[in-house]
Order: sequence, then structure tokens, then C-alpha cells
Amino acid sequence: ITPLHMLSKVGTWNFDIFLFDRLTNGNSLVMLMCHLFNVYDLVHHFQLDIVKLHRFLGMVQEDYHSQNPYHNAVHAADVTQAMYCYLQEPKLAEQLSPLDVFLGLMAAAAHDVDHPGVNQPFLIKTQHHLASLYQNTSVLESHHWRSTVGMLRESGLLSHLPADMSGDIEAQLGSLILATDISRQNEFLSTFREHLDNQDLDLQLASHRHFILQIALKCADVCNPCRVWELSRQWSERVCEEFYRQGDLEREYDLEISPLCNQQADTVPVIQIGFISYIVEPLFVEWHRFTDPSPLSLTMMGHIHKNKACWNNLRCAAHTPTHSPTEEPEPEGGDEEVDDEIP
Repeated sequence: ITPLHMLSKVGTWNFDIFLFDRLTNGNSLVMLMCHLFNVYDLVHHFQLDIVKLHRFLGMVQEDYHSQNPYHNAVHAADVTQAMYCYLQEPKLAEQLSPLDVFLGLMAAAAHDVDHPGVNQPFLIKTQHHLASLYQNTSVLESHHWRSTVGMLRESGLLSHLPADMSGDIEAQLGSLILATDISRQNEFLSTFREHLDNQDLDLQLASHRHFILQIALKCADVCNPCRVWELSRQWSERVCEEFYRQGDLEREYDLEISPLCNQQADTVPVIQIGFISYIVEPLFVEWHRFTDPSPLSLTMMGHIHKNKACWNNLRCAAHTPTHSPTEEPEPEGGDEEVDDEIP
């Protein structure tokens, strides 16, 4: 199997980003973005210099910390591949301008760049310079955005565009990346719900398309539980490992251990069930409504349901002496390959 063969299926929901990253020798983000820029003919449309594009994408990929179990370049590539699937949704595809697509892909690729592997409360209580720089508000997301802008300028990727256009691109990237701040979840969710209830979304309006891009990026960022169990489980274990490492640091520094960061009290199944119930399900229920439900949306809802059941079984098994906690239930139905059909 070759990376090129895999890229021919880049729009399928069970795309294995871990395999793709291995096949590209850790180059998944650059390879994926180059391919998607070709798919949409963005290099030609924006008259981009291919050398500068490669330089920029290389800088972004390099600026992710490969030591992070979760917030690394593979997560960025995974979010970018999900974003591509969402941009392909019939409801959206015919309405999007090349600029919308460019912004959506760029924001997805760069949305967690230079993530330190700890959360905002940790940066605040350890008096990290980023916390004071961004005044304890969307600290990480602001840093991801400003880092991206720095790399855009250093690479000169947009230097041939009129200043007002490159400035607008930088600002819109900021608005997209800042939307991934999970503490603003309810604000975005209630606005989304309101639009759907009132049926007043007009994708002819640039401002409404921008809002949907924000929602799409938020969905892509937390879509791990919407993937097949084999992929979903790996992401869950990685994100929890990153939480536990923060907990170990907090212990080391005699700080109070943050929620979800205590490996003894906060098990992977318990963390995942909470994450699915309070963050993922409410968001994807509305996305499901927005897509009128599309085949992809139905597939994702099915996986959320099955994966939650799997974590629930594992949680119960952990409390039953007769089971070894390492045993894992297979998702019922055994229909992992179904979504191969979804374009």
C-alpha cells in the first residue's frame, strides 16, 4: 500500500491517518495538505509559489511537538482530513468559495501548532509567559493563531497578495482557530441551534459561511468518537495519556491535580463517556440537523453510539473481577467497512 493509493480515498470517513503517517515517514500533514491543495486547485487560484507553500507547511508540521501523545502533527492531519470530508458535504460544497476552502484547510492544519501538551489552567497556575501575554483568555488558541501568522509571514506565502487581502486571511484564520477554544462551546452551540431552529442560515452570505466553517472546524477537532472504534480508541488513549502526563507534572510541582488528569481516579472509559455525552453528542446532533442528515452524518452518529457503548462495557468490565480490564468488547454489528461507500 502506498501513500498515493491512500490519498485516492482521502474523502472516505474510515481513512487511517496513523497508517498514512507511517507510510509518509511522519510527513502526513505536509503530504495531505499538498494533495488537498491540488484537489481544489488552490495553488493556481491564489497564484501561490509552490516552494513557499512547501516551506510554510514544513514549518507548521515541524512546530507540532511529536513528543505529545495527542496534540501532535498527526492530530492536525486527522482534523484536516475530517475538515475535507465536511467541506465535501453536499449542503456546503456548492456554496463554498476557493477562499473558504483555503481558510478551512489552513485553519485545520495549523489549529494546534506548538501545543505544549498541557491545558490553559496549567499555563495560568504555573505563570507561563503565554498566559500573561494573552491575559488568561484563549491562551493556547491565541498562541496557535499568532504562531501561524508568524509562519505565514516568515514563509512569504501570501506576500504577493494585496495587504488588505492577506490581513483579512490572517484575521479569518484567527477567528476559526479561536473557535476551537472548548470553553466557548456553549456560545457556538446555542448560536448554531438558534440558526437551525429559525432556519435562517444563508450560505450566500460570507458571514454565515464563516460561521459554518467555525462549526465544521469545531466538529473536526472533536470528531475522534465519530470514527470507527479501531481509530477512535487510539485517539482516546492518546488524549488521556497526555492528560495523565499533565497530572504527573502537577504532582511533581505540588500543584492540585486537574480534572481528568489523575490516572487512578479518571479512567479512559469514564473520561471518554463524559466527553462524548457533554461535548461531542450535543455538537454532532446539530451538525446532523444542518446536513439534512447526510450519509456521512448518519455514519458518524452511528459510530458515536457504538463507541459510547464500547466504553461503557469497558467501564463496567473494570469493576467486575471476572473480566480482565484489558479485554475489549468488539463493537456490535461488525460493520466497520460500511462507510467505505461514503464518498
